[in-house]
Amino acid sequence: MVSSGLLTRIKISATQFTGLALILLFFLFLLTGIEIGLASVNHNLKSDFLDLFLWSFYEDFKFFLILFFPAYLFFALLHLISPNLAKTIFLISSLILFIGQLTLIFYYNTTLVMLGSDLFGYSINEIIQTVGASGFFSLIPILIYIPLIAGLSISLVYLPNKWRPGHVISLSFLAISFIFLVTGGSEKLNTKILISDFETNLVKNKSQHFYSEAYAYLNPELYETDIYAESYLENFFSEYANAEPIKYLNDPDYPFLRKALKRDVLTSFFKPKEQAPNIVIIIMEGLGRAFTNRGVYLGNFTPYLDSLSKESLYWPNFLSNGGRTFTVLPSLLGSLPFSQNGFIEMDQNMPDQISLLNLLKKNNYQTSFYYGGNSEFDKMAAYLRKNKVSHITDINDFPYAYRQIPPSASGFTWGYGDKELFRYYLNTNPVGESQQPRLDVLLTVSTHDPFVIAEPEKYTEKFEEKMSEFGFSEEKKENYRNYREQYTSILFADDAIKNLIESYKEREDFENTIFLITGDHRIPETPMASKIDRYHVPLIIYSPMINRPAEFESVSSHFDIAPSLISFLKNNYDIKSPEMNSFIGRGLDTTRNFQNIHQIPMMQTKTEVIDFVMGEYHLNGDNLYRLNQEFTEVFVDDPIKEDELRNEFNQFKIKNSEIINGKKIVPDSIVERYTIN
Repeated sequence: MVSSGLLTRIKISATQFTGLALILLFFLFLLTGIEIGLASVNHNLKSDFLDLFLWSFYEDFKFFLILFFPAYLFFALLHLISPNLAKTIFLISSLILFIGQLTLIFYYNTTLVMLGSDLFGYSINEIIQTVGASGFFSLIPILIYIPLIAGLSISLVYLPNKWRPGHVISLSFLAISFIFLVTGGSEKLNTKILISDFETNLVKNKSQHFYSEAYAYLNPELYETDIYAESYLENFFSEYANAEPIKYLNDPDYPFLRKALKRDVLTSFFKPKEQAPNIVIIIMEGLGRAFTNRGVYLGNFTPYLDSLSKESLYWPNFLSNGGRTFTVLPSLLGSLPFSQNGFIEMDQNMPDQISLLNLLKKNNYQTSFYYGGNSEFDKMAAYLRKNKVSHITDINDFPYAYRQIPPSASGFTWGYGDKELFRYYLNTNPVGESQQPRLDVLLTVSTHDPFVIAEPEKYTEKFEEKMSEFGFSEEKKENYRNYREQYTSILFADDAIKNLIESYKEREDFENTIFLITGDHRIPETPMASKIDRYHVPLIIYSPMINRPAEFESVSSHFDIAPSLISFLKNNYDIKSPEMNSFIGRGLDTTRNFQNIHQIPMMQTKTEVIDFVMGEYHLNGDNLYRLNQEFTEVFVDDPIKEDELRNEFNQFKIKNSEIINGKKIVPDSIVERYTIN
């Protein structure tokens, strides 16, 4: 039997805890109003303010209920020891939770990315550099922090002495919280209700997202082999006449090892020359399809790229395999899996591999990498050195004659802008200096937060002219001006590409050069319409050797570039390549109509592999979407199709986890024969 004295103390602790918790809840709701208010000022909200506030209120209340019952148990235990200790611990915990929620709100308002487990994927130096680049600290209004934190502290200290809820209210909250936890009442937000992905994320509780992502990262899910996986794939491939199935060799030491695919889809569009071509791969930071070329919902802010695409092989429905830059080099150049935090994060433990870089170098190519920033960031240089790149040029190599990007308000600069990068590239690669063909990879930085460029007045004027050209109303122009820095940097980058290509046309080796232009991912600092938007980038293959320009509505990804280029070079220039590889991609699809013959895993951050595209469907976490020809997507409720995608996605994750645990990419014999050691 519980003594009456103990029962009384439990009742007192329950009413005290409920009173304190309701004060905290009030301030969380206050943050909801601030968050929606900031979004309405800084971003273009399409939904009604009250609707968004009520959705956010609902999400905050769910988060409150998740915490209420377990937090009370801890509070009650402390209260039995010392009531003052319990209240002190509650005060400290509430302030930490509140400051965290406020910081996460400002982070999302600044970057339009919800901070989650990706925090664990970066070193302290990388976090400092990224946050410094965003200007996050300079944008946080300290005058909002101070009164809110002071108000919460004073309220938690003094209000409980003047007001305390009754036993009925306390028991009601405890009962509701307990039932909520037991029944799994924290169901996912119904994304069908809200207009855009930006607004869906806006109303989510940022602390709940962060803590749930952190928990999932620290307690990874285990995946089991699905015995029906092969039948899923057989049914999938049978839908497409031009889909060559991947035949894995099922070698326990090499999870992704397979027979090389034979199909060469590029040669029919080219008139190859006798000498092997130069290949120039230009990876544009943040170059998303949402604002690139014709037929996009934000408007065409890349007029030169648009004109170039009409003379090229052009894939408007193309996908990156990552939501940040860390995936682009291994995905595009090596068609490699992600490992745990991105393949290049394996650093010195990266297994040997076959890539465009080391394979072409073995075949007498000069290879180089040009970047306006620090190539050590995201361990890019480690990946390049692993692949025996001939030359790495980054921020440390530019002479004094080149000007860095002007520093942002916080004093930060990524390095050298796109125009200076391309100018230095041309100046350090004179024609005729070497008879060897070249593979040059250029990665830009101008379209990266904080979007500071040279000649800002010139491109601001261009931005205004573009909006008038689009026929925007004054109200719409004002909305777009919230992202003036982003759009001016895109216009600047488009001009930089124009300068590069037009200058290259004056060179003797232009006639035997192939250019590939794509984005590493879409700029996240402008609101996104859908989950797929983050990965939707263009691919343009431009060359004077192209005798049949074409536009392909079919879907492909960065994983497919290396396999197709190798097949093209092997068929036309006798490039030596192995009969086995571990490429994730099967090659570019040159079907004119909209279709997708690929299974495409995508890694949004260094700790999140939650996106998978197969056929016309996109699995994002627990949600399934269907893609259409305009590359917009709609939520669908189809458990059978969802299971098919999830099972196939899990097969990739199983193989990927084996790489994490030390399995190899390709046998040593292949590495020794086809790469330079």
